[in-house]
Amino acid sequence: MKKYLFLILIFSIFMGRVFYINMHNGEEYHAMLDKKTNTYVYGSSAPRGRILDRNGKVLVDNVGIKTVFYTKLKSITKDDEIEIAYKLAQIINVEVNEESLKPFWLLTHNNGDDLITNEEWELYEMRKLSSKDLRKLKYERITDELLSSLNDLDKESATIYNLMNKGYSYSKKEIVRNITDEEYSSIVDSNIEGITTELTWEREYIYGDTLKDIFGNIGSIPKDLKDEYLKKGYELNDIVGLSYLELEYEDYLKGKKDLYKVNSDNTLTLVEEGSQGNDLVLSIDIDVQLNLENILKENIINAKKRKNTDYFSESYSIVGSPKTGEIIAMSGQKLVGSIEDAQFKSVNTNLITNSYTVGSVVKMATISTGYKYGVIDIGSSVNDGCIKLEHVPIKCSYKRLGKVNDLTAISKSSNYYQFNIAIGLTGYKYKYNMNLPTTPADFEKFRGIFREYGLGSITGIDLPNEKTGITGNLTQSDLLLNLSIGQYDTYTPIELFQYVNTIGSSGDKRKPQVMKQIVNKDGIVLNNDYKIIDKVSLDEKYLQRLKEAMNLATKSGTARNYIDSKYSPAGKTGTSETFIDTNNDGIMDTKTTSIAFVGFAPFDNPEYSIIVLAPNIYVSKEYNYSKVYITRYISSSITNFLFEKQ
Repeated sequence: MKKYLFLILIFSIFMGRVFYINMHNGEEYHAMLDKKTNTYVYGSSAPRGRILDRNGKVLVDNVGIKTVFYTKLKSITKDDEIEIAYKLAQIINVEVNEESLKPFWLLTHNNGDDLITNEEWELYEMRKLSSKDLRKLKYERITDELLSSLNDLDKESATIYNLMNKGYSYSKKEIVRNITDEEYSSIVDSNIEGITTELTWEREYIYGDTLKDIFGNIGSIPKDLKDEYLKKGYELNDIVGLSYLELEYEDYLKGKKDLYKVNSDNTLTLVEEGSQGNDLVLSIDIDVQLNLENILKENIINAKKRKNTDYFSESYSIVGSPKTGEIIAMSGQKLVGSIEDAQFKSVNTNLITNSYTVGSVVKMATISTGYKYGVIDIGSSVNDGCIKLEHVPIKCSYKRLGKVNDLTAISKSSNYYQFNIAIGLTGYKYKYNMNLPTTPADFEKFRGIFREYGLGSITGIDLPNEKTGITGNLTQSDLLLNLSIGQYDTYTPIELFQYVNTIGSSGDKRKPQVMKQIVNKDGIVLNNDYKIIDKVSLDEKYLQRLKEAMNLATKSGTARNYIDSKYSPAGKTGTSETFIDTNNDGIMDTKTTSIAFVGFAPFDNPEYSIIVLAPNIYVSKEYNYSKVYITRYISSSITNFLFEKQ
């Protein structure tokens, strides 16, 4: 009796375990069985999400390309593959790859064994020649005369066979794309083992090269990232975003591929339907973007017509919103060749990777440093003059400006006022020909405040590969003075954009953003929240004072007419001495001047912000910079367009 009870107990435990597995792990085991007994393949690709502008206009779309693929099934042999290659070559045309001919000749001529002498076979048996040695001898002995026995069909079949066997053995191989409708139908009707015809998707750029470098490239998975992508569920032949927006938003833009079951007759049955990726909606307004590009090009040509602009070729501008950090338009345009040809290259990525000496546009940050450390206060004034330090050439404003305070020092662009702030940070008061000891801490006082605004640090823009400007590593007294007027460290255009936005939003620092929303057919997937990432450590009264100073600069100062006065603007100009290497010998041999502008409007509640930069606008010693107004023309033209477009 006990024996039967024991057997019943064992049976009950067994049945209970079976029931448990079926309830809790049944799907997993069924999936494992299904995987072992059936073959599944994914579609070649799924359409990526589109890229749209802020108003829903399509900037980047997809176009379907009829493509032929080969997937090696477990039962297929080399002889089968040769036969498949010949069948396919009779339907489609491929460009012959000469390097594929010798390997194919060997396959179809007894592996080339007849090219090896008896003596060489004996040496091989004696292990004095390796398989590699024999293969090398075979290749050397395949003459042009032997290859001439291959006809056109043989050569195309050789090329197809080579494509069928490139890369990983059982991954899907692309054979040819953009086939005709007739070829497509013939391949389907022929039902060649392992051969499928599918639509692959390529990017279509609706506005040509406009912002194409910012959109980025797509392509095969980079070898060094293979493992990372495989962990995410990608296949090795998948197309992924390789740079800029395509890379930054890959997880959202990628589509979901169709899943097929391979039937016994090599036909495919759709098991799971794929879907297009999510759409990326940008903050860009394509109408403003196109207008900005045209304005830059027109003004580069006009400026280039002036004397002594030999080394000038490019200009940059970004327009956006101080309240959110959104970029409405961004452009870098470089003149290639002569003015007569008027050929331009978009260099938009320079906006986040290249840095420049920007001059007096940094003076609001310098004044802020003076406020922060108690060197000046609201209303502090001096009589503009020159600074002479020991062993340092005399330094002045561009002209004598009389009595200036914190407002007029910005509106009139006094260097002397900023120099005194720099000296005050060291704890000394200026005396003629004084020795001025400076330390890294003195430089850091400036740079700490500058970074709070966005100058000298990564902005966090949603584009990969952002670089920051160059921070000088010397601590000489004259360099501290240079730093205070934007003549030492360098900054990228995107840093200038974050800087002016931070001023415009009363000290609220936000990341510059290109993404506005991510959406799909069901609605919003992700909204940009435009979070404040930092706050300038100054009282509101000081931040308001800076706006007033910039507003005064556009009314009666150096920034007059850069933005139409009817929009109540605020702005600051910058002029900087720069040097270039004119003969590529590594020596900066020619002194040039670069100019910049930053601004926003209306000054008390900004809707739009703008930065403009024109590096190396003219050769400094030979040309009067006051007659070159490219930054003014660009700024006034695009801001007029912005406000009139409302």
